[in-house]
Amino acid sequence: MKNPKELGGIYAASITAYENNGQVSAPRLQKVMERNLREGAAGFFIGGSSGECFLLTENERIQVFEAASVYRGKTNLIAHCGAIGTDEAVRYAKKAMELGYDFPAATAPFYYGFSPKEICSYYDAIAEAAGVPVLIYNFPGNTHKEFDVSDPNYVSLFRSGAILGVKQTNYNLFQMERILNINPDLIAFDGYDETMVAGKALGCIGAIGSTFNMMLPHYKKIWDFYDAGNTKEALKLQHKANNCMEAMCRVGLIPAIKYELGKMGEPVGEARKPFSPLSDEQKKYVDEVLSRNLIV
Repeated sequence: MKNPKELGGIYAASITAYENNGQVSAPRLQKVMERNLREGAAGFFIGGSSGECFLLTENERIQVFEAASVYRGKTNLIAHCGAIGTDEAVRYAKKAMELGYDFPAATAPFYYGFSPKEICSYYDAIAEAAGVPVLIYNFPGNTHKEFDVSDPNYVSLFRSGAILGVKQTNYNLFQMERILNINPDLIAFDGYDETMVAGKALGCIGAIGSTFNMMLPHYKKIWDFYDAGNTKEALKLQHKANNCMEAMCRVGLIPAIKYELGKMGEPVGEARKPFSPLSDEQKKYVDEVLSRNLIV
């Protein structure tokens, strides 16, 4: 099992690429991954929100794991295995580990009002199936599940050995710091592109971001400036990155990322419905904001 020093750095939260007929495309995904590796990616978070995970069938999610697994041993690979049902999440975790992934990650099970005890049992089952600890994908904005750090069930989970750490896709970075305080052996990844600098300040060893698919050089500069102690320049570039993020979120983040990748010569298909493709006006707006702010 890799140690934390081997897991640090910038990870693309990879998109799912499609052929023109809408089928999952391994070659197109791998081409984007190759580009990100050349740009300095330390690893990939496969099958997450940026990969439209909950818009894919179970077979398609496994196809994506298989497509990215060609990079096992060459970079760090984390497989998002989250599902509403424990058995489904366990199947993804087992498959990912068979394919050579380093660790599984999982959102909390959502939709139903699962109790903290039930959510903890879900993570325990994934860890047991995988044979390695799980990275909690903490995304309460989408799952509507908060990890109350005063709840004894969660405190026990964080200390149990079943958890690798947390991908904090939550603007509440105090919560992340409190989780690390509960168990200093845990690791944290900043999960919101727009809080990279703040996440690093509070102990993140890495950052996992959706716009890293097509903006990774910009974020690598932020990362490197911060590590060199030049927080002023890091923050200046963070502001510019956030201008880009704000614009893309206004028109639809995942469709915007896929549009921009296409412009860069990386056709990856359109985001699945009910996502809508960008209008000509929206494309022009995003292009103008990125041209003013993006460092390449």
